[in-house]
Amino acid sequence: MELREAIGRRRSIRFLLPYRPVERHKIQRMLEAARLASFWGNVRALRAVVVERATAPKEVLDALPAGSAIGGFQFHLAPVLIVWWIDWSLVKEQGTRLHELVDAGAIGVDPAASHKYLDEELIPFFKTADDITKQGGMTDMDCGQGIAQATLMAFELGLGTCVLAVPAQKKLKRALRLPNDSKIVVVQTVGYPAESPEAGGQRPRLPFERLYSLNRCDEVFPRDDAVVEELKRDRMLQEPAPLPWRRAELAYLEQALQIPPIFGEEVEQVKKDLMQEATDASKT
Repeated sequence: MELREAIGRRRSIRFLLPYRPVERHKIQRMLEAARLASFWGNVRALRAVVVERATAPKEVLDALPAGSAIGGFQFHLAPVLIVWWIDWSLVKEQGTRLHELVDAGAIGVDPAASHKYLDEELIPFFKTADDITKQGGMTDMDCGQGIAQATLMAFELGLGTCVLAVPAQKKLKRALRLPNDSKIVVVQTVGYPAESPEAGGQRPRLPFERLYSLNRCDEVFPRDDAVVEELKRDRMLQEPAPLPWRRAELAYLEQALQIPPIFGEEVEQVKKDLMQEATDASKT
């Protein structure tokens, strides 16, 4: 599958075959793709714990979220889950990482002057801005880039995947032995699709003209119809959902995977988990 087609098909695959394991070399390819993604200051604070359902300890499986409020059944059916998390301690190493970029010829024309500037100006500034760094969103965004590259690799390898939020994190963090100040970004389910690759067609998106501007916010970026037709030919734009057979496919998946007929049935448990975390936090 070409990259452009993978981008076009990069919609969430929520229905996975629970009985078919995912080869580790394919998971490694996903991780390799994430490792190579761009990251501010070469910090690379995105880390991951791969949870294989077939080999994971019971305490880890028991710590998986009860749900996500939208299709949480995926946590309990996917053969592999990747817990992507931010390691804030790596931000403190960014001085070393920047010096590596100078040595690699990625930043700074004059190596000696660049190293001096880093030591005397830029690194001291960053050290005083740790809290701002955590709150600014740049680290989260660059983690998202790595996860996006892993997702594209998954589709390239014929896998299905969906990225899910974890409203209550403490139990899972304890089971995975993550640092206390770490942050789980998302849990990504990975497996072989039980549904068709089209997944019912292109899901609704806001109009192009509402999203993008040229020079000023109130001036719409012109959308070229010829480009749209090229994207359709390249299969980056597909037929809008729902395709005629989608309801029948969903009815089949409900029976085959023994899942609830509606999403959101786990919301009450999610609320309880959040309340429990809040109660535990108030006691510490």
